[in-house]
Amino acid sequence: MATTRQTLAAAVVAALPLFTATVPAPVQAQEHPRARQLEPRIEGFNVNELRRIEPGAELNFEVFGTPGGNASVRIDGATRNLNLNETRPGTYVGTYTIGRHDRIRPDSSITANLRVNGMVKTQALAATIVRVPDAAGPGDRAIAGTPRVQTFDVRGSDDLGPGHELKFTVIGTPGAKVDVQIAGTRGIFTLPEVRPGEYAGLYTIRRDDNIAPDASVTATIRANGRYSTATLGQPLLAGGRDRDDRIDNRRVDRREDRRVEESQRASDRVARYCTNCATVESVNVLQGEAGAAGTLGGAAVGGLLGNQVGSGSGRTAATVAGAVGGALAGRAIERNARAPRYEVVVRYENGATQAIRYDNDPGFRVGEQVRVADGVLTRD
Repeated sequence: MATTRQTLAAAVVAALPLFTATVPAPVQAQEHPRARQLEPRIEGFNVNELRRIEPGAELNFEVFGTPGGNASVRIDGATRNLNLNETRPGTYVGTYTIGRHDRIRPDSSITANLRVNGMVKTQALAATIVRVPDAAGPGDRAIAGTPRVQTFDVRGSDDLGPGHELKFTVIGTPGAKVDVQIAGTRGIFTLPEVRPGEYAGLYTIRRDDNIAPDASVTATIRANGRYSTATLGQPLLAGGRDRDDRIDNRRVDRREDRRVEESQRASDRVARYCTNCATVESVNVLQGEAGAAGTLGGAAVGGLLGNQVGSGSGRTAATVAGAVGGALAGRAIERNARAPRYEVVVRYENGATQAIRYDNDPGFRVGEQVRVADGVLTRD
């Protein structure tokens, strides 16, 4: 019995080099000392604008967020996802070259995923990928159903240094989403709709910002799959007002803020939420990983069967041969099991996210409204 155990152990050891030669070592993400302490966040998501979408055109993406993670970009209509490289802590960049088989449209949904320590943060791109010609007239832009920006204003600051605030207000199509991008800052920020058709919010200047008094500021309004943009026509640095005017403006702002808070509280009292309603934020393809069970299990079974053949040195040779053959068979079975899987990330109305995995392509698209019941998604 002891001799049998020794022979089986020698067979398994003989099969180990085959296992180590066929199973690649996992690729480790770039580590950062603070990554373990932070949940993933995305502070900015940018892309260059194209004159037109055509094969060979390049989309250069930038994602700013939690350092030490794995960032990728998914483009609706593209044939593959784009993995970004972390060029410096918290900055991820990459270029997607449009191919002949891509079906990317100007209004294609584009999302960035940032994965850190098993947690995923997803953000949709607010910028446009096709530049609107400056010479285009109102008739070219006024497409039926396209949201519009009627006015775009800012309450400037006496100082554009860190900690100071800029208040932006957009009046336009109600029920839309409005994003603002300031030259000299990273990423975009969203203006909430404080009243139907009125969007307002504060931007607090950060240490890394480099905002000029005449910096270009653009607002993008999106609704029903369409968008339009507007450029701010006034400087960000306040000036030329006396003290009384500033005091009066602050009083008006405080009254407006109180009215907004009262309206929000009233809305919260009557709001009703669907607890299992969610929106698809991303659909990711996960590649299966090889494990040791198939190879080692096959080696053990093959060695045990080979041990029943012959005697003496012949039995030892049969045991080793059986272990190697069993390892090869186990590895083949393992390879067949490494089919790609799919991960659908959804966001509930309360802001929580959940990742649901499928063995086959579930057919969901980013932005779809779904319901979650016992870990199963159904279209709403």
